[in-house]
Amino acid sequence: MDDLDRKPPASGFEFNNPTVISLLYLAAWVTGGLTGIIGAVLAFVWRNEPKADWEISHYQYHINSFWIALAGTALGMVLMIVLVGFLLMGAVAILVIVRSVLALLNAQKHLPMPNPGSWTI
Repeated sequence: MDDLDRKPPASGFEFNNPTVISLLYLAAWVTGGLTGIIGAVLAFVWRNEPKADWEISHYQYHINSFWIALAGTALGMVLMIVLVGFLLMGAVAILVIVRSVLALLNAQKHLPMPNPGSWTI
């Protein structure tokens, strides 16, 4: 990995591709999921054209976050019949928010995600 790939921005907030996806995922909780779908599409498109080595792990991490949110929401909706779905959907919401914030922080530092293939934090 080249040292230039890992240098954080000199000052301020940098809107690199992984940061944009993280912000779209976080905004999904306000927009009813629409921006989350847009973020997932961007992650799929941008993973084929990474600009820096550290970004590659972010795309897989974001794609996994999308599938976690989709599967957890679908299962939670089915399980709402027995009231367990509410707990599951809350847990999935917290997990995806934490994953998005961790990815956002690492993207600002230009650091790769430590375990991009994981379905946990």
